[in-house]
Amino acid sequence: MLLRVRVTLPDRPGTLGQVARTLGVCGADIVQVVVLERLGGRAVDDFTVVWPGAGRVERLLAGLAAIPGVQVDGVWQAIGAPTTTGQDAELLAQVAANPTDGLATLVDAVPGLLAADWAVAAVVPVDWASRAGGGQASVAHASWRAPVPPRLPEVTPLRARALTSVDGGHFAVAPFGRAGLVLLVARERTDTLTPAAFHSTEVDRLAQLVRASAVILGDRLDLVGAPSAVAGS
Repeated sequence: MLLRVRVTLPDRPGTLGQVARTLGVCGADIVQVVVLERLGGRAVDDFTVVWPGAGRVERLLAGLAAIPGVQVDGVWQAIGAPTTTGQDAELLAQVAANPTDGLATLVDAVPGLLAADWAVAAVVPVDWASRAGGGQASVAHASWRAPVPPRLPEVTPLRARALTSVDGGHFAVAPFGRAGLVLLVARERTDTLTPAAFHSTEVDRLAQLVRASAVILGDRLDLVGAPSAVAGS
């Protein structure tokens, strides 16, 4: 299966090579490396690897933990092939080509772009400001892997940000800027895999996709209806 492995490591010559060698010795076939951050002598890197099976992840974690200064931030299953920012433009072109289904196209595609499990477009209630923590949103559209009903955190339609639930699930949320509509992407913890929280670069990428889609779809977003059932109820 395809795994995403996020590590924080010393930003010095040789350390990245040590991590790559360890992944190979443990049985991982590296297909992509993305540098998310380089700051203060430390780097945050995402490795996408082909891995034999979830049951042997402990071996991988032990090998990486043995490298001085290396910290494993998360290991989780990636859906589909490794992605690049070039695919963002392709997605927006698809949204523009068929705006009637544009919101559904965006929601269905975003989990693959951000190595997430599922996504929903949700509508935050108009009185969210009077509620502690925001509002319990209702679902307008859910991607094909989303649970029924999706387990949504309380969100506000103000700004893009990352959230973590009490059960260890990670979310990234970005507002469309109209009608209380937000896009929420989720990574869920499993018995064998623990995903990393959404990095600021991933939240920024989501926000850019949502802002561009909002420009393309315009007034159509004001007509997005949500079912009467409230998510999580």
